[in-house]
Formats: sequence, structure tokens, C-alpha cells
Amino acid sequence: MNRALELRCFHCGEPLPADPVRVRIGDQERLVCCTGCGAAANWIRDAGLADYYTLRQADGARVDIAPGDYRAWDRGDVQAGHAVATPEGREITVVVEGMRCAACAWLIDHALRREPGVCDVSANAVTGRVRIGWNPAATPLSNVLTRLASLGYRPHLAQGEAAERERRRERNRLIARLGVAALGATQAMMFAEALYLDTANEMAPATRDFFRWITFLVSTPVVFFSGWPFLTGMLAELRHRRPGMDTLVATSVLLAYFASLVETLRGGAHVWYDAAVMFVLFLLAARFLERMARRQASAQLDTLARAQPALAWRETAAGREQVPVAALAAGDVVQVAAGDTVPADGELLDRAAAMDESLLTGESVPVPKAAGDTLYAGSTCREAAARLRVTRTGSDTRLSQLTRAVEQAQAQRPRLARFADEVAMRFVVALFIAAGLVFWAWWQVEPARAFEIALAVLVVSCPCALSLAVPAALATSHGALAKRGVLALGADALETLAQADTVVLDKTGTLTLGRPRLVRAEAMGDGDLPALQRIAAALEANAGHPLAAAFADGAVPVATNVVAAPGRGVSGVVDGREWRLGRAEFACGGTDDGALWLGDGARAFARFEVADPLRPDAREAVAALRALGLAPHLLSGDGQATVATVAAEVGITDFHARQSPEDKLAAVRALQAEGHRVLAVGDGINDAPVLAGADVSVAMAAGAPLAHRSAGLVLAGSALMRLPESVALARRCRRIIHQNLGWALAYNLLALPFAALGWVTPGLAALGMAASSLVVTANALRLGRAPRGNP
Repeated sequence: MNRALELRCFHCGEPLPADPVRVRIGDQERLVCCTGCGAAANWIRDAGLADYYTLRQADGARVDIAPGDYRAWDRGDVQAGHAVATPEGREITVVVEGMRCAACAWLIDHALRREPGVCDVSANAVTGRVRIGWNPAATPLSNVLTRLASLGYRPHLAQGEAAERERRRERNRLIARLGVAALGATQAMMFAEALYLDTANEMAPATRDFFRWITFLVSTPVVFFSGWPFLTGMLAELRHRRPGMDTLVATSVLLAYFASLVETLRGGAHVWYDAAVMFVLFLLAARFLERMARRQASAQLDTLARAQPALAWRETAAGREQVPVAALAAGDVVQVAAGDTVPADGELLDRAAAMDESLLTGESVPVPKAAGDTLYAGSTCREAAARLRVTRTGSDTRLSQLTRAVEQAQAQRPRLARFADEVAMRFVVALFIAAGLVFWAWWQVEPARAFEIALAVLVVSCPCALSLAVPAALATSHGALAKRGVLALGADALETLAQADTVVLDKTGTLTLGRPRLVRAEAMGDGDLPALQRIAAALEANAGHPLAAAFADGAVPVATNVVAAPGRGVSGVVDGREWRLGRAEFACGGTDDGALWLGDGARAFARFEVADPLRPDAREAVAALRALGLAPHLLSGDGQATVATVAAEVGITDFHARQSPEDKLAAVRALQAEGHRVLAVGDGINDAPVLAGADVSVAMAAGAPLAHRSAGLVLAGSALMRLPESVALARRCRRIIHQNLGWALAYNLLALPFAALGWVTPGLAALGMAASSLVVTANALRLGRAPRGNP
């Protein structure tokens, strides 16, 4: 056995401790990292499901020694709105962590079906969801969930169950249509083959008519049930006077079907039932693949948006009570046990904690949090319990807001997709004209073949591949971005990101961590430094700038009439007196020296020096951007010395200090005037104008909401390397789209003359058109495996 594999847990793949647990799977002894993984492996073996280890494509998830207490899930107020009644009992859908491949779904299906009282199980490895049907009279839901967690698949409550059921019904309808099409098309082509083999016209008319009527019978449900989406699509397109792919598909299918029926009734020479049903079958298959690509693309976002705990422990005057998450309100104090999920956005109380934000950001390393830091719904408390004061719940959480923005962006049609639709519409009109001309020309030469050849022209040049080329690639790319913790908020963000050749970076919160610390403070004269520092903290508390963290230490007075002067500082009233904090010229009329000054506009009271550490991967990210051909520029509102130091550390030679928002925007406009496509990256309120004015922009998720609204993309995690990775993926997406468009156009233009010359039958035309659609869809799916770093 490979020595490297011997050093990893056989079940979860994590490094082995000095004294690993030994389990026997089959005829071999295996090493696992803990008793939790050992118990899971033993149960899988004893249940006869050891094939899981052969089938899996990725390591399993580490199993907690104590799988958790899920008895609260048996409560009616928890299941309300999530579980539905069925003839067998109840049904609920949960989101699980750790389902990484189809083998995981197979294991979950077989394992849960062994639990008493479980009626039905359906696990989807793409969406991370598990649908469970159980009989509450035979077993409580908590028993089923405990078994699920004991295998390493920790369940979370899935919101939006009604919408999920509708998506499931839509998918089942599509599968049913595809199944009918496959069955009907197989039978129709079999009977059509018998007719084609009669090359000498020796078949008796009665036998020929029998085969034709049988073919008609098996083709009818394919045309009108399986082909119903194309028929309704045609009606919608004609109603809006924008003929497109569905118009051409439905017209071709109906022409082949009804012309064949007429020929069957009159005993004509040819029928084309096989072309009609093949057209429907292959197009439905392409549409199913494209729908799967879209579903996979939204799966990560879907999981982020809906995974949350069922209950929360809320503190009361009498102690604490367990309540549904929906009952929480701003101001409530909530206790989160070690290993539990944070139910709402809130402020950490009492002591430091380590939070696993991998569900939100994709980063596996726990993030340290200090008292006063913000905790986000969906993150997991590690190592020790935590208390937080709730600030936002439900749809008001940061994650929910970002999710809605992404969903709105995905609902919009990008420029490239609109362009492809426009080309397809004009192509359809031209194709109808071309088919009419071909029909007329062949009618003059060989009337018996005129209809068949015109039908082949319509079918072989259907712009299905053209219509699928852009949406399939964009959907897959958005899914790949979401897996990396990058959320696209703009419909055209990906396209423009691929074109960027210049990147403008902010310093604080972008290249640096945005967690400044006070390294030196001094009071002027005999001033009370602690009191002055509390005044500075009060001013910064509502300023929306990362510098607030440098002063937030303990209780601070309340500041009123707080006004932020972007690029200069902040002013407000504390204890009845007006104060200013910021540049020397703004705070006290002095000369700027890179420090922060506290004053009243004319006189200085205190001077503060603040340091903000660089992000660990800042230099690597800047180098990667430069390797991708993007020229980096640093624009910051901080002092010259500070900005110069940071620029030198990350390797940027073009930098400017003391930049107001207007100065930053002017710099971007100047770059654009020189012909550059500018990518702007920032996080603060003062970055909003630049983010809005750049060709494409990226906001850090921890930044101000105004920056998010101005940006085209949001980096959900703290890793800056995801920026060049996103650029590389965007460029690969552009390349795939160009390949798809080129293939679709080339195929349509080359196939048309062959069909017009009568060299392609309608059946072969349907096969060629469907193959073209499948090629572009499969090509787009490659983006899901895009390599990181290099384009």
C-alpha cells in the first residue's frame, strides 16, 4: 500500500495520530484517526455497505465522536413549514455537510433505508440535500438524523422547502418527458427501420400501412407530451413576436408529424415520424444536461443560503430556553455550544472564539474572533462555546442579503446571452426563408423530395447549440466561483472580468486584514489619554471604517451627529462637544504626517499611530495578477509612508497616497481614457464610487454594504488569491464561450448546404443537430474542473 495513504485516516483522509484506531474492512486492517471514524467504518462494514470505500471518489467527512443531539428536531414547531404529510407519514428535506460524491449519496440511501420506520430516502450529491420519508409512529426523526450524523453527514434544516418541492416536481416532469421520448423514439425508429429496409418496394401495402400506423401511435405521445415544452415555448415566442429556437423546433416537429400523418392517410411514398421523435428526444437530452449544469452551478449557493440550525438557546431572566431560530429577534442573547452552528448574525460577547466559516467562505481554517467581533449565521463554533448578541436574523443576515443579490443577478440575461439570443432569432427567420427557397427549388426539379429536403434544412440548422453555448458556460462558471467563495452580483461581471488588464487595489481591508491595531497613542499637553481614546472609539464606532477596530476596547460613550468625510476622517458630538478624528488638516488644521489626530477642527488633543497587518497571501495574489497580465495600482487614503511601505511589501510600484474617493475615481477614469479595462477591488464606504465607476469591481465580504451594492463580485472569504483565480476562470469561460459559439455557427453554416443538396435525411439531421448541442454543453461543463491560478 502507498506509504502516504498509510499516514492518513482510511475513512476521512485526515492525518493519523500517534495511536490510531484499527478497524478491519474485508480482509485488510485499516487505520483511522479517531473512534468516531472507527465506529462509522465498522457500521458500514457490518451493514454490508463496504462497497462504499471502493466506489467513492473522495474521502469521507470526519465523524464526531458524539454525533449530536437531534431530539429537538422531533418538536412540531421545528418541523412546521419544513416537513410535509405523506400517505406513509412525514417527509422532510435536509442539507448535509460532507456529501462529496455519488458514493456518499449511495451510502446515505442504503444506510437510512435500514433504519426502522424510514419509508423513503433520496440523496442528491449535486445539491447536498437528502429527502427523508419516515413514519413518526414507528420512529422519531431524531433517530434517523443521528444515524446520518454518525456516518459523518451532519444535517442542517433546509429552508425554502416549497420552492425545493417545485424544483423537484419540475425535474421529475422533465425526466418523465425524457423517458417517454426515449421509449417512443426507440420504438418509432425500429418500425421506421422496417420501412427503410424495403428498398425494392416489395412490402405489401397493408403491411406498410400497419407499420406506419403503429409508428404514428408511438410517436404521438413523444410529440405532444415530451415535446410540450417546445410547443409552449413556440407560443410564447410568437406571442412576443420573437421567433427563436423553440419556434423552429416545434415547427419542424409538427411539420414532420402532420406531413407523415397525411402521407399515411393517402398512402404516400415517405413518412418522417422517426425524424420528429428523434428531434424531440435529442433536444430534451441536451436540455436536461443544461438544466443539470445550472442546478449544479446553484447548488453551492443554495446550500449557503439554506443551511442553519433548527433551534437556538436564548438567555432569559430565568435562565435559558430553547426556541426555533425564527423566534429570535435583534437584541436577544444566544448561547452557541462548541460544534453548533451560529443561528443569526450577532456580536460576540465575553471571550474570544474560533469560528469555522467554511460553509460561507470555503476556507477550512477556523477564523479567530475576539469579543465585539461579528459572527455570521451559518458559521460553526469550534473548540469552546460562545455567546452572542443577535443583530440580524433571517433574511436580514449578511449571507441572505448576498444570496438575494446573486439570485437577482443570475435571473438577469448577460450581454453575451442576449447577443446569442438575438443572433439565433435572426438566424431562425433566415432559416425559414432558406427552407422555403429550397422547397421551391426542389419542387421544380424533383417534387417528391422537396418537402423532405426542406424539412432536413430546418432540422439540421436549428440554432439549439447557439442558444445553449453561452448560458451553459456562464452557469457552470458561476457554480465554480461559488465553490471558491466568490459570488457574482452583476449579470455581466464574469464577461468584463475576463477583459480586465488593469487592477486598482485599495489598501485597508483589501491588501491588509482590515483589523488595525493601535501601536502608539499620545495625548497633547496634560490630556487624559484613556478618555481621549474612548472619544476616538465613539467616533469610529459608527463610521463604517475598519479603523474602528483599533479603538474598540471596552465600553465607549455614545457619539451623535456622526458624519464621515471620506478620505479625510469622521466628525461627531461626544458628551456635548464636537470632535474630529482623521488627517491632521481635517482634525486640527495641522500638517499631515500619516497618523490619526483627534481634535476639534482647530486644536489637537491626541495623536494615534495605527498598523494594519497584510493579508498572508497579499504578495502572492499581486504577483499572480501581474502574471495574468493585469498591471496593479494601489490607491489609498492613508499617509504616504504607510502606503509606500505596503506597496513595497506586496511588490506594487505604482501607488498613490492621500487619495479621496474623488481622486480614486479620477485615477480610474484616467486609466479608462487610456484604453484600459479596469478591475477595482475595495471594501469601504469610500471605495463605493471607484467600485461603481470601474469596468468591473470586487468587494471584500467583510466590507461596507454600500461597497457590496457597487460591486460586480464579492469575495466571501479572506483569501485574496481567489481574485486571480477568478480572473483565470473568467478568461477560461470566455475561451469556452468563443469555442462554443464558433462551433455552433460553423456547424450550422456547414450543415445547411449539405441538407439543401439532399445529402442529409431528416433523421440524420436530427442526430447531427442534437450532437452539436451536446458538444457545446459538454464543453461548458469542463469549466467545473477549471484549474486554479493560471488561465
